[in-house]
Amino acid sequence: MSTSAVEPGTRLAERFRLEDRVSESDGATLWKAIDEILARPVAVHTFSPDFPRVHEVVTAARAASRLTDPRITQVFDAAEDDKAAYVVSEWVTGETLTDLLASGPLEPERAAGLVAEAAEALAHAHEAQLYHLCLRPAHLVWTTGNTVKVLGVAVDAALSGLTTDQPALDDAEGLGRLLYAGLTGHWPGDEEEGGLPAAPMTDGHFCSPRQVTAGVPGYLDAVTVRACLPESRKGQSPLTSPSEVADALADVARPMPIPISYPSTPAVASASHTEGLDIAHRQQTAMAPRPPAPRPPANGGGGSTLNRVLMTVVVVLVIVAVGVGAWTIGRSLGSPTDPAEAGGTTTATTAPATAQEVEAVKPDKASGFDPLGDGDEKSDIAKLAIDGKPGTLWKTETYTSADLGRLKDGVGLLLDMGKSMQISDVEVTLSDASGASVELKVGDSAELGSLKTVATEKDASGKTTLTPEEATSGQYVLIWFTRVPTDAGTFHGTIYEVVVHSPGSA
Repeated sequence: MSTSAVEPGTRLAERFRLEDRVSESDGATLWKAIDEILARPVAVHTFSPDFPRVHEVVTAARAASRLTDPRITQVFDAAEDDKAAYVVSEWVTGETLTDLLASGPLEPERAAGLVAEAAEALAHAHEAQLYHLCLRPAHLVWTTGNTVKVLGVAVDAALSGLTTDQPALDDAEGLGRLLYAGLTGHWPGDEEEGGLPAAPMTDGHFCSPRQVTAGVPGYLDAVTVRACLPESRKGQSPLTSPSEVADALADVARPMPIPISYPSTPAVASASHTEGLDIAHRQQTAMAPRPPAPRPPANGGGGSTLNRVLMTVVVVLVIVAVGVGAWTIGRSLGSPTDPAEAGGTTTATTAPATAQEVEAVKPDKASGFDPLGDGDEKSDIAKLAIDGKPGTLWKTETYTSADLGRLKDGVGLLLDMGKSMQISDVEVTLSDASGASVELKVGDSAELGSLKTVATEKDASGKTTLTPEEATSGQYVLIWFTRVPTDAGTFHGTIYEVVVHSPGSA
């Protein structure tokens, strides 16, 4: 398949629909695509007819598909024939090490934990005779699911035509450079890498992490030096493979998912037999043991007459108190302040009003809305956000930063409902990448100044419900991005589906 024939909308293997060109280099193009069968995003590499290493890349991808470590990008499909050659792999969403270092060096323990995970993953790949050979900050990702991913094992080396006689040493040095970057915010190479400045030098060799950044623990400085700074080792043995780097970092704390506190709820029946047993066990162990019943006195009940007298007195006093209380309440209810006694109108008690039922209303049409830019924002695919199919999507143009490259204050998806109606809420399914800021604007004119902001959600991702704080109606509904999340090193907003709820026409 020639480069001219590969364009957005092209379907490969009757299931992978190319959506967005992410990057292109030396005849190899990386796409974000949709697996139409499983309704999920995937990454797809395609190749121009004159790309010289198609066979090597496809072979490497097929070998990488057998790796089982979840920290390595999963390869789903790879094909090479006369019509088309392509590689389909997992689409990873999150922050690369480059992104994480945008505001400076990481906490030393966090940097070490990320690299330790990567080292263990690469050690697993080396056991299968698969190597990386070109580790860069963009290859190490902290995903939106709070896990580490190493991108490009075997495949990126084949894409670049890299070979070596010492793959274990090269990958150990690559891990050392990632650790150096995490600890210092600098790259120990001949030039800048991924926006990171080159590491400072003294006497013709790179400074160690502790010479660059205060507070780096000595043992992490030593691991970095042993992995990638041979001039500074001073008798320390080198780390010559990913497994040796992993062993050196084995005791560091690993990056943990963000803790989520859940409200205390009663135990419910479990879906499986073993879970049911586990819940029953927890219920029994959590139950406080009952105190033993008091034993009767050994003297056969001496003093019991006095006890009965005291009990009788207590009962009489309780009865008197209850009677006085009932008389007081009855007198209060029958006082002239009662509306019925004062000649007022008696009002029948009514049940609370039930919540008004709402229904989903399908918009007449959708369009990309860019009034602060060139006027259009991929309107040709806007209908995919209202087609009822979770696997299709609309997305903004690609920007260089979360604040839309500082080119404009916002951009969005505009829905024409066909007539003015009351809007109860709008459910928007965004990408899983966090960091989006969205506003819901409603009005009777498709002009930005006429649309009123009725709801706002910051750091939004996944299914997001935008609910107006007060009664709102209008013909036009706008989902307005003021910030967009990062996605594979670029920035854009994504909407898979929009559902508008209304109790009826205004």
